[in-house]
Amino acid sequence: MATYSLAADVAAWIARMAEPFDARVRRRLQPIFIGALFAQGRRTVASWLRAAGIRRDWADHYYFLGSVGRKIRLLGMVLLGIVMRHLVPGERLLLALDDSPTKRYGPKVEGAGIHHNPTPGPAEQEFLYGHVWVTLALVTSHALWGTIALPLLAELYIRQKDVPRLPAAYGWKFCTKLELAAGLVAWAADVLKHWNKRLWIVVDGAYAKRPFVRRALAAGVTVVSRLRKDAALFSVPQPLRPGQRRRGRPRKYGTQRFNLAKRAGQKGGWQMIELVLYGKPVTKIYKTFVATYPPVGGPIRVVLVKEDSGWVAFFCTDVNASVAEILSAVADRSAIEQVFHDVKEVHGAGQQQVRHVWASVAAWNLTLWLYTLVELWAWNRPHAELVDRRASPWDNPARRPSHADRARALRRASLRAQFSRLTARRLMPEKLRRFLARLTATAA
Repeated sequence: MATYSLAADVAAWIARMAEPFDARVRRRLQPIFIGALFAQGRRTVASWLRAAGIRRDWADHYYFLGSVGRKIRLLGMVLLGIVMRHLVPGERLLLALDDSPTKRYGPKVEGAGIHHNPTPGPAEQEFLYGHVWVTLALVTSHALWGTIALPLLAELYIRQKDVPRLPAAYGWKFCTKLELAAGLVAWAADVLKHWNKRLWIVVDGAYAKRPFVRRALAAGVTVVSRLRKDAALFSVPQPLRPGQRRRGRPRKYGTQRFNLAKRAGQKGGWQMIELVLYGKPVTKIYKTFVATYPPVGGPIRVVLVKEDSGWVAFFCTDVNASVAEILSAVADRSAIEQVFHDVKEVHGAGQQQVRHVWASVAAWNLTLWLYTLVELWAWNRPHAELVDRRASPWDNPARRPSHADRARALRRASLRAQFSRLTARRLMPEKLRRFLARLTATAA
């Protein structure tokens, strides 16, 4: 059975992530990552173990997934520390949050249920059977590749009617998606509090509701999201004049009701701004004003943007934020959608075929963490090392390396390091060296 090893820096990061486990079992984490990186075909856990060369104690590695699932917050905390030390981001940190489903099959898959299908496809399947993952990612910018999201942690959403089907020993409590999302943001704020950074979170309009926004604000996080076109907005209450007194509590909301449709329909007040969104320079026409919003419990910065198909509204809980910051954050949220695509298409997330709920939690988070480790490893490496398009002369050699390219480059680097250790003891003929180079490229 062929076995593989990882590049030295990636192996060191995984060893740090394994520290929360007991010393007797922490050695099992790295083979699982190796198998997830080198597995071929359908990415079941069995294919992971087969690619890692695990034979005798394969059952122990299966059971180890349950331990990983129970410790995802500790492992995510270690990974977040690795990301922060490796990237050294600026004064403001942007987080992105969204949910994504994975299809499952079989009645004995714990935690699975019927959920809304966001991508119905040609068959127009409105619902699917499987799991839904509320996922948090750190959004950052690469000098050459643009905006990239690095997933950190994900929680499993189980419908309230499906929770009683789980064994009582799990102690699983029902939480809505908004509560899970708020818990993830509070976790990130607690982990990052010693870095003294301004935290922003950008979410879809489905999460711009009171249970999530209030808890995010309580954690000191600024929220950016889409605003409903029929949102109940009010003016900012006038401050009291010196010496003026009023009975009762001070007003939170003004007496004037704002209508977004009327504001967008007015011809005056529109302004233009030049921005770089989705990697391209664009000109946006916008209006902005400050209003009070009951789900937030106070003032917000509202931005109306005129598009070819109409107008859209966004808001930020920081009234001093600029329009450029708000619209850039909204555009950068698309990076987490790319993460969902890549972890499913490149790493086979959702294909692991495990039934235990904690093993399912571990499998999804492991593919997310593998995505982040691949991106960190490739961050400062040159284009020529990450992309080898000699076997595809029809392709554009200057095209930006995809995540699949970076994963293949990590596999090539790991195999080269392993072959170099094997051949360092004796001089090999040049013909055999070329054969090993072709073999490395094929295996990667």
